[in-house]
Amino acid sequence: MNDNKTEFDDLQEFFAYYPRIAIAFSGGVDSAYLLYAASMYADSVKAYYVKSAFQPQFELEDAIRLSKMFDTDMEIIDVDILSCKDVTDNPPDRCYFCKRYIFSAILEHAKKDGYTYIADGTNASDERGDRPGMKALEEMQVLSPLRLCGITKAEVRKRSKDAGIFTWDKPAYACLATRIPTGCVIDKAGLARTEKAEDYLKSIGLKDFRVRTCGELARLQVREEDMTLVSEYREEILARLTEDYEGVVLDLKCRA
Repeated sequence: MNDNKTEFDDLQEFFAYYPRIAIAFSGGVDSAYLLYAASMYADSVKAYYVKSAFQPQFELEDAIRLSKMFDTDMEIIDVDILSCKDVTDNPPDRCYFCKRYIFSAILEHAKKDGYTYIADGTNASDERGDRPGMKALEEMQVLSPLRLCGITKAEVRKRSKDAGIFTWDKPAYACLATRIPTGCVIDKAGLARTEKAEDYLKSIGLKDFRVRTCGELARLQVREEDMTLVSEYREEILARLTEDYEGVVLDLKCRA
């Protein structure tokens, strides 16, 4: 087999070429659709969910629900990401070290299960640019079927909706570590208060938002259409978030 093939017409062709494959599964929009396609076209597939301090509980719950929906085997791998100083020191290329750490764990488990190839949910809309995490995936020879088939994020959402996958309109989600400013040490307490704050804001109906750490302040980034909701819950938001932060500020820019 020529392992240098870089383009495929569709996912059915990809999985015919790689019939036995492990999926790095996050429970997000892209990996959900990828696992769905693999469950239809691959001869053998197993999903691997890496559980760490960087992933909120709802992501794991979504991943479990999806694996049951697609009737695919899923293994939960516990990793102590906070033991990796290259990650917790939070340098500009933190993502590179994090991806190396996480995918090394997946590769180890996948090899024990007889899988040679690992695939992830990177899609054709994801720009390579200066992204340390994507550099790590390339070095580790992780396959990105959606990207190789030219499937964009918008197409993933459309196909997911057509297939009845509940993640079709799930907001994009970056790990909790992205809420901590570069150069500031990442620790368990900082991640926990971030998750607590975001869980609360999600419970009042906010979508596609972030709570970023700004010194001892919580910096909220929300969609323009949610400003009315934020105003409505202003006093409650202040009360709940100042349990863990010294204050709350609202970022009027669209979240990044």
